[in-house]
Amino acid sequence: MADTYCPDCKRGTEVVFDHSSGDTICSECGLILESHSIDETSEWRTFANEASDKDPNRVGGPSNPLLQETLLSTVIVKTAGTGAGKGDELFSSNIARWQKSNANNPERSLQTAFSVIGTMCDRLGLVTTIKDQACEIYKKVEDQKPLRGRNQDAICAACLYLACRIENKARTIAEIYSVANGATKKEIGRASDFIKKQLDGEGQAMEVGTVQAGDLLRRFCSNLGMSNQEIKAAHEAVQKAEELDIRRIPKTVAAAVIFIISQLSSNKRSLKDISSTTDVAEGTIKNSYKDLQPFLPRIIPSWYANEDDIRRLARP
Repeated sequence: MADTYCPDCKRGTEVVFDHSSGDTICSECGLILESHSIDETSEWRTFANEASDKDPNRVGGPSNPLLQETLLSTVIVKTAGTGAGKGDELFSSNIARWQKSNANNPERSLQTAFSVIGTMCDRLGLVTTIKDQACEIYKKVEDQKPLRGRNQDAICAACLYLACRIENKARTIAEIYSVANGATKKEIGRASDFIKKQLDGEGQAMEVGTVQAGDLLRRFCSNLGMSNQEIKAAHEAVQKAEELDIRRIPKTVAAAVIFIISQLSSNKRSLKDISSTTDVAEGTIKNSYKDLQPFLPRIIPSWYANEDDIRRLARP
């Protein structure tokens, strides 16, 4: 119930909304204040056998602004039969042709791509904003140039990779590759370059942020079960390391800093575990550690370790 002004009662009265007819009725005098209104909320129905077992199910999915059609269609299955006449054979061929034209619906390919992107996001635990951004990137590329003949899994993975960078929630190519349904890292990288080139050429350049070691660090630390104090120290060390001329990719710098902080901690992580979590080879972490070693007194927070502890750090 809600309060609405009734012209008959000359005052605000409680009204009742009749969902079956769409009428808004004054509870005092029975006057229909509004008729045949449209209920824009989700439609729910209960399909349980018993009335006491309330199990509501939504009828139809939510609308997608990136899709122009509702995509409600009928799939016609041709069954093998015996003794079919010429008229039946003609009718069957027409059905097959109609079904084929329905399958070639461009909106259907978009819906399939959006479903693949959604599955990848679920497997990586990504938020809805990243999924929507990835779907929007795919739609823009599809509108500019049809993607038939290209590896769709690589294209979807590349859209997701770029969306993560746009939303400043960067994921490595290796992480995207783990959910890319068989697409290789090289294919995902090429697809990313193709998408950026395609959109740049059409004046729709994306503001893709650069990946920093700090963007990857917290997630790596959490996966290794590091404490809040260790994560804070690692984050400060990475920020200071980014100011140095260490010619290593962000993922490698993050892995090396995690190894250093871990060695200064009472709960040390093995080089093998850090390599597995960050997807950086053990030899690469060692080499990056050697590059950072001369600068350790500058980058390690003084509240976390003193100079004597840093000096006693052994080479990996």
